[in-house]
Amino acid sequence: MPDRPFRILGLQQIAVGADDKSRLRALWVDLLGLTPAGSYRSESENVDEDIATAGAGAFRVEVDLMQPVDPTGRPRVNDPALNHVGLWVDDLAAAVEWLGQQGVRFTPGGIRKGAAGHDVCFIHPKGNDATPRGGEGVLIELVQAPADVIEAYRALEA
Repeated sequence: MPDRPFRILGLQQIAVGADDKSRLRALWVDLLGLTPAGSYRSESENVDEDIATAGAGAFRVEVDLMQPVDPTGRPRVNDPALNHVGLWVDDLAAAVEWLGQQGVRFTPGGIRKGAAGHDVCFIHPKGNDATPRGGEGVLIELVQAPADVIEAYRALEA
């Protein structure tokens, strides 16, 4: 395998979905004690989400609690219940280019701004004939890490 021109630094988020996000909030915020941190709604992405966090600083992890805006629409943010996993990457553009060369299939839309304002790109859960490598059933969000997150992870290695 050729040298990888990027590094996955750590977990940025997980996103869970349900028909009713209030039930998710009752579990993740009320019972487990995660901190409410905001919300996001997008008709085009068919998502209405509450954002909660665990941890602090550069190592804080988001837990997105999602329900569909339109229960019959797509994408189905509530199916599967574990919608996606987000990973911090130190060089998103290099990652997308290199992974594409390795036959990784991405979802439509390319690199774009995500709900938290970071550049993101999604690895499709399934490969196809043209791009046979996918997330093996899991939607994977690659998230461009900001400088403070990159430095915090570097400091761990020192």
